[in-house]
Amino acid sequence: MRIGYLVPQFPGQTHVFFWREIAALEDMGVEVQCLSTRRPPAGIVAHRWSEAAMARTVYLDRMDMTAALRATAELVPRGLNLWMLTEGVGFARDVTLTLSAAWQLRTLARKQGIDHVHVHSCGRAALIAALSARMGGPSYSLTLHGPLSDYGPGQRFKWRGAAFATVITRQLEAAVRAELGAALPPRVVVRAMGVDPDAFARDTPYAPVQHGRPMRLFSCGRLNVVKGHQDVMSAVRQLLDMGVDVRLEIAGEDDEGGTGYRRMLEAHLKQLHLRDHVKLLGAIDAAEVRARLMAADVFVLASWHEPLGVAYMEAMAAGVPTIGTDAGGVRELIRDGHTGILVPPRNPGALARAIRDLAGKPDYALQLSAAGRAHVAEHFHARLGAQTLVDEIGRVRAEAGADA
Repeated sequence: MRIGYLVPQFPGQTHVFFWREIAALEDMGVEVQCLSTRRPPAGIVAHRWSEAAMARTVYLDRMDMTAALRATAELVPRGLNLWMLTEGVGFARDVTLTLSAAWQLRTLARKQGIDHVHVHSCGRAALIAALSARMGGPSYSLTLHGPLSDYGPGQRFKWRGAAFATVITRQLEAAVRAELGAALPPRVVVRAMGVDPDAFARDTPYAPVQHGRPMRLFSCGRLNVVKGHQDVMSAVRQLLDMGVDVRLEIAGEDDEGGTGYRRMLEAHLKQLHLRDHVKLLGAIDAAEVRARLMAADVFVLASWHEPLGVAYMEAMAAGVPTIGTDAGGVRELIRDGHTGILVPPRNPGALARAIRDLAGKPDYALQLSAAGRAHVAEHFHARLGAQTLVDEIGRVRAEAGADA
């Protein structure tokens, strides 16, 4: 089996999950051709494997007017004009911008014998695969990682043509069924993204913070207002004012490579007088993330909305007590009080109290460390997502063979 694996702007700072899944697919004997819409900005190319990933990725961003015209000639008789009228101006714009890429994908698939394309997005990358399939290109499937509203217009068009779709949480599945109804493909499977717990196995057992030294907090996520890093900073200020000595490190960069929301966080840090207590590390390699987790007493991510959260999974797999927000689908990963702690989003006070309480309960911290790792190893292993793709694509191919 040879598949295309299409991820927008690959490899970005949060794309280690995709790299793990590609490795798991190849371990299962699948040939994988990495595809992407365009190269990521230099400031978010952080991982040791990034150069290797880019070297094997075909980028579909070459604007070719001849290819776009050929695609138009193929698609208009297949009703594209009607879809553009019914889905609106935004969809028509996106189609215009992706016609060339869709033709390139169809051409590449025929040349390389790609049987199927899986798209880890429901944005323009999904539209590229959908248009390609309607021109006789390979079948395709989608993974939904967040609310449909994040992925632009034309969702019915993208989903109706898909052979199947995976959705990372039950909450998202319910929402997409309510919104798209009959436009959904025949099979929609709930399958979370995952991590490799073995990669986060500790060399030494987790030990809670000891009296007399600062509590080491670690956070990891894109620098974006919805990730709530500003709330963690505010919680650190409150903890210091309570007499709880803490140090916070935040790994991640904004989508502009350091010239965007990072500047807002730097201003917030300065306003709170936290320069000696909080460090913005920028985008760092996965191995460095692991090292920071091993040194942390607690992992904290205060997202305002999080579909699920690979960063939480990595922390739990590393046996680090994890504090998250009860927002989005996080409750499907963190069982409050058992595998981690949940606090309300946008509430630095509640977050500060949860950290303070955990600092005084070493036995509870040890319990969360063990339970969090066991939960991720059983339910959120990267192999599970790869196996779902193999099973579903195999079913699609078998049905296509039977029809032929």
